[in-house]
Amino acid sequence: MDTFRIDEKAMSLARIACRAQIGLDAPLVQVEVNLGSGLPMFCIVGLPEIVVKESKERVRAALLNSHFAFPAGRITVNLAPADLPKEGGRFDLPIALGILIASQQVKPCAQVWAGDAATEFYGELGLGGELRPTRGLLLAAAHASRHGHELIVPRASAHEALVAARTTVRAADHLLEVCAHVEGKEPLVPVAPLPAITSALLSERGVQGRCVSNGHEPPRAGGGTALDLCDVRGQLHAKRALVIAAAGEHSLLMVGPPGSGKSMLAQRLAGLLPPLTEPEALEVASIASVSACGFNASEFGQRPFRSPHHSASAPALVGGGCRARPGEISLAHRGVLFLDELPEFKKYVLEALREPLEAGVVSVSRAALQTQYPAAFQLIAAMNPCPCGRQGDPGGNCSCTPAEVQRYRSRISGPLLDRMDMHVEVPRVEVDEFNEAMDRGESSATAAARVVRARDIQLARQGACNARLADAHIDRVCAPDKEGRRILELSMKRLGFTARARQRILKLARTIADLGGEESITARHVSEAVTLRYLDRGPR
Repeated sequence: MDTFRIDEKAMSLARIACRAQIGLDAPLVQVEVNLGSGLPMFCIVGLPEIVVKESKERVRAALLNSHFAFPAGRITVNLAPADLPKEGGRFDLPIALGILIASQQVKPCAQVWAGDAATEFYGELGLGGELRPTRGLLLAAAHASRHGHELIVPRASAHEALVAARTTVRAADHLLEVCAHVEGKEPLVPVAPLPAITSALLSERGVQGRCVSNGHEPPRAGGGTALDLCDVRGQLHAKRALVIAAAGEHSLLMVGPPGSGKSMLAQRLAGLLPPLTEPEALEVASIASVSACGFNASEFGQRPFRSPHHSASAPALVGGGCRARPGEISLAHRGVLFLDELPEFKKYVLEALREPLEAGVVSVSRAALQTQYPAAFQLIAAMNPCPCGRQGDPGGNCSCTPAEVQRYRSRISGPLLDRMDMHVEVPRVEVDEFNEAMDRGESSATAAARVVRARDIQLARQGACNARLADAHIDRVCAPDKEGRRILELSMKRLGFTARARQRILKLARTIADLGGEESITARHVSEAVTLRYLDRGPR
């Protein structure tokens, strides 16, 4: 084994900058490497997780296989600040580079090495010295840019970093390339962004600095076919509810027999929503980058659509686990969370949605840390009217007893149902609806244009969508006229609406008026909003 010994009087110290990842925060970490005399020892301190501790063997093998000598004395690596948890393989490159600089095998060039923290290094090392991608670099790049720091990252992660970085990003494939750059022998060339994340393409998708347009690309099915609202046969009432949901960012529950088009409708909601603004797109990308799936540059600027299976656990849905990862509701931030077969979800899992639905954020607390993830998602859910799914279907021959129906529907608690802005009936599609001569209704492009106009009205008036209005503003923004107020009061008395349901009906009426370009809320708007509370108008 190639080693060399450190002179007792020649102790050396090196500092390399990197960043940890705690929730959506990326605090700066100084990787301090000290070489001293004594028995051979390689120690990493500073609250490292198991993956970071294992970097000792990866770094040792990478240095030897890259034809460097491995110091035979005492090697101490401190990840400062010491009380901050460190995880992941991103610290491999800083540790290896720190050892090489401290042992004077790599001598930084003054023209390249501007200071301890002027350049940040990231990368997991292979045993041969290859640089492998690391998760969460988009978040680190965003924080590094605020301080004007350059980044040196694995080439496979370069374009993720470029999404958020406003400073120079350099990429390398091997430890030797990084060493040659630091010594000034072969400087790494700044990486140019791929076409997938250029400003021109972002503009085509509608991702802009402040304003929104309707030029974004519609969602596509697995085969590449664009999803269009007019592909759904019939269901004019449900389509109307979907457009209202898109215009005001309202939640929606669809109740109907199997095969009536509930899932098809939900999948087309993302195509009705306005494109993300650039800050929103970066926010969505940051959450994806720290998730288990990671960030995909080709999806930058697209509204997320998440559809977890009903076997999902509470931590999978709202976030958690030993590392406090974001859950489905955070991955659906600024997008759509579709819960099909809603009563099949475990009841305690659904109850975990109640607070995030109203707050728009979720706090994940663990013994070692507490982090907060944004969760301003749009909930769309679907369910059958009864266990067999044929209740109310003229040709269905439902065999479910009233007690079975009640037991099935009671899996969704009253408080959660009350927090749903709309619940609409989606009946079985009749045979004549498949006639080619039948009017299929408006396309997604036409409906999306109306949604954009309605949202522009809301943003200009109150700076937020109607569904996000605080209770203090409802009486001012959503006040109906005299006849509308009378209808609302009668509905509350006869149908037993709660105070929360009343507020949601007023928000719905405001959105319906905005879709029509009308300033005042009339009795017609209030009446339509009441009809969109299907499960409140009859026995559950």
